Amino acid sequence: MSSKDDMTIRFGGLKSGVYAYDFVLGREFFEEWKIDEIEDGNVKIHVDMERQERMLLFTFVLKGEVTVPCDRCLAPMAIPIDGEEYLSVSFSDTETTLDEQQLILPEDATEIDLSQHLYEYVSVQLPLFRSHPEGDCDPEVVRHIADPDAPRPEGDIDPRWEALKKLK
Repeated sequence: MSSKDDMTIRFGGLKSGVYAYDFVLGREFFEEWKIDEIEDGNVKIHVDMERQERMLLFTFVLKGEVTVPCDRCLAPMAIPIDGEEYLSVSFSDTETTLDEQQLILPEDATEIDLSQHLYEYVSVQLPLFRSHPEGDCDPEVVRHIADPDAPRPEGDIDPRWEALKKLK
């Protein structure tokens, strides 16, 4: 399962107890969010949902990795994902999000779409600064960063740049 549509859990009619679900988030899932931060991934998420009379308690266990651009050289790099998250769902007259761990659904709700929560749980696992270990970045980019005035390799120059050079 990797589509956002596959992330809906139907709890209406379930008796009290613990129910287990497994999801795999891949390229298709991350492409649906249309956010360039995560280019690809393979994250396995095990979900335990405890159905109580007036509440749902979710435990999410995340393991895998995602591919993001390096903040230094922009080359793809793998970031490991390994964490645990919790969500408490209760029921009331209106649907409300209290905080990242508490959600209130309408009394007549029979299902919950977890896709937004799963995406956010993966996203919060990412470090603020993402870069390859020292020496693993694209050497051409690192050389250019170190000396921005260094000559660039000759090749086809975009004609728009040539037109801009004439404006000097």
